[in-house]
Amino acid sequence: MKKRRRKRKKNWKRIIGVLMLLMIMAGCTYGVSFYQSITGAVDTMYEEKEQTDMREEEISLEELEPFSVLLLGVDERQGDTGRSDSIMVLAVNPEKESVEMVSIPRDTRTEIAGKGITSKINHAYAYGGVETATDTVEQFLDIPIDYFVQINMESFKGIVDALGGVTVMNYEEFTHGGTHFAEGEIKLNGKEALAFSRMRYEDARGDFGRQTRQREVLEAIIDKGASFSTLTKYRDILETLGDNIRTNLTFNQMLDIQKNYRSAAQAIEQIEMESTSEKIYDEQYGKELYFEIISDEEKLKVQEKLKEQLEL
Repeated sequence: MKKRRRKRKKNWKRIIGVLMLLMIMAGCTYGVSFYQSITGAVDTMYEEKEQTDMREEEISLEELEPFSVLLLGVDERQGDTGRSDSIMVLAVNPEKESVEMVSIPRDTRTEIAGKGITSKINHAYAYGGVETATDTVEQFLDIPIDYFVQINMESFKGIVDALGGVTVMNYEEFTHGGTHFAEGEIKLNGKEALAFSRMRYEDARGDFGRQTRQREVLEAIIDKGASFSTLTKYRDILETLGDNIRTNLTFNQMLDIQKNYRSAAQAIEQIEMESTSEKIYDEQYGKELYFEIISDEEKLKVQEKLKEQLEL
């Protein structure tokens, strides 16, 4: 069994680049036309979700209470239910002015909440959408999930084109989807960015290599999009965000977070999670699959850090 340690020491704001772009836009509500566009986009994104059973009372962002957010990066293509290939949880504490962040490996073996089966955690979304995915993560981490943000990875294409392309650093030369990607700094249009972020099997690092490229694209998006002087096509960007993001955060809640929790976003700490890779027979698929196994001790360590951050 080969032990893998997730050491992501780069700035983790890049992995939540699209979310940060949305928050920045929500905070810049000057101008009637822009205000109407941003509120319209957020209304389109909004998806109501019942409060978690793990909270006795609803979180108050106005009173600066700690809260958690589940980020789901879903690779959802036409005719496919999709799976959550990126699963991250943020625990935000404004008093500590910090964010604890844990990335759950997509192949983590766990019980799928409410389904009575054990499978890969990223399959939870396919079994029951965001509700089942959220319940499964809550069960796995033993903490309440207050909010969710689901991003369709297809949104890469529209956002990148609206920005006029992005520049990324490619660490390994490869060809995928009919496009050749040279090593070094390269500029991508929307179609190229999607192919660049999806390639996995040709990469010696497999899914970890794909996650690195996805972060490169997200970082490029936020770097180019954060300067509003360059956003001459903000309506196109907002339309793309509205079509490809689902969240139970309202526009006013986004404003509260942008206004009252901004300092916490300056200190994002990644909680490292150790796992072992094992090949195990999966009854649903009728064959052996590779799973990431998180020990009870490792899981408890992560749970305790998150509970302390959330003051539970």
